[in-house]
Amino acid sequence: MRDCADFDVLERTLPITPHSHFQEERSAEVVNDRIGLDVDPRTSEIMQAVVRHLHAAVKEIEPSHDEWMAAIGFLTDTGHMCSAWRQEYILLSDVLGVSMLIDAINHRRPNGATPNSLLGPFYVAGAPSYENGADIGLDGKGKPALITGRVLDVQGRPIAGAKLDVWQTNDDGFYDVQQPDVQPKHNLRGVFTTDAEGSYWFRTVKPRFYPIPDDGPVGKMLAALGRHPYRAAHLHFKVSAPGYENVITHVFPDDCQYLNEDAVFGVKQELIARFEPVDDPAQAEAHGLPSPFLRLEWDFVLADAL
Repeated sequence: MRDCADFDVLERTLPITPHSHFQEERSAEVVNDRIGLDVDPRTSEIMQAVVRHLHAAVKEIEPSHDEWMAAIGFLTDTGHMCSAWRQEYILLSDVLGVSMLIDAINHRRPNGATPNSLLGPFYVAGAPSYENGADIGLDGKGKPALITGRVLDVQGRPIAGAKLDVWQTNDDGFYDVQQPDVQPKHNLRGVFTTDAEGSYWFRTVKPRFYPIPDDGPVGKMLAALGRHPYRAAHLHFKVSAPGYENVITHVFPDDCQYLNEDAVFGVKQELIARFEPVDDPAQAEAHGLPSPFLRLEWDFVLADAL
């Protein structure tokens, strides 16, 4: 235990000025002035910015005590919803557009390179590797589709040996891991490798829109804001090759009804694609598909690794 003499010494080492005490006008500065001089510079920079913007928001909103407690209750409920398999705070970040903003800041690429989108919570490492042309639709549902394209560098040169990790929902709007007792394991997942010309191709089904989890506080917030929980239909791709920056991205069918209002703001204009209908029995037979089928031709452009 410290005695009174200890506190006298401590008090004498802390200069007391009028600016040390709370003032509404200088509230953020008063808080930030308490940050120690030997604190990690990046930590100090981040916390000062957070405090400034938080205090500015409170001053603009002027919340009542009840409103502030409701906000604290929302954050508490969000934490209670988190578990080993669900991260409600990431979902909150997603629906507020923050996840996409952070991703954009950290993946600025040269003109022509394929832009990123969100990884999402349903990526599973260790999906089976297939030969080009394989069919990843194991449940027999959905509109058959042929996906073809190339992986190129920013100069337009083909990249041989690039890996494309692919995953998507089935025609009911669920990933296989959401329905382990319904869908076959690794349904609509697979890893493909480009050939000497940088080409890849595989068979699948047209992706379908689906809702993000909306049974928790984030879903209640969306409803209160008059927003729906639906994600625009998309194919996920994780594309990698030695010497190049990895790309984690989506491809969105251009006819999806939620294309302009994706719940997590994942759509970028450069990632919208046309699934062309093909009614040609000869082509269908050549690719092992029924006729008619859909075809998507889509190239990925990788930037050099930094």
